[in-house]
Amino acid sequence: MQFTFAHNNFNVLNLEKSLAFYKEVLQLTEVRRYSPPDGSFIIVFLSDGQMPHQLELTWLKDRKEPYNLGDNEFHLALKVDDFAAAHALHEKMGCICFENKVMGIYFINDPDDYWIEIIPLKR
Repeated sequence: MQFTFAHNNFNVLNLEKSLAFYKEVLQLTEVRRYSPPDGSFIIVFLSDGQMPHQLELTWLKDRKEPYNLGDNEFHLALKVDDFAAAHALHEKMGCICFENKVMGIYFINDPDDYWIEIIPLKR
């Protein structure tokens, strides 16, 4: 028996805002979408175009209040080949929420305040 990663899920309040964020900030693109006939939710899968692992964004029609993310101790991490350019972009966009210069990493937060760790390709 072998298990492999498929996706991680983030529930979002504003799907279009989140899709625009992930496209602009991390170049993730939509690869699949599902919405039941009653329109009660929409699930969108995003991909980096290289790895099979995906990010699932779930929007729930009746959800109005922000999600409780606790202490934000869980996060998604992405490697980037041009760390300096990514940092400059994210700094310009104002989405860097924590930086650890000693470790050579930083975190950005998405519109729902999920944290995403940015790691240089080679450390």
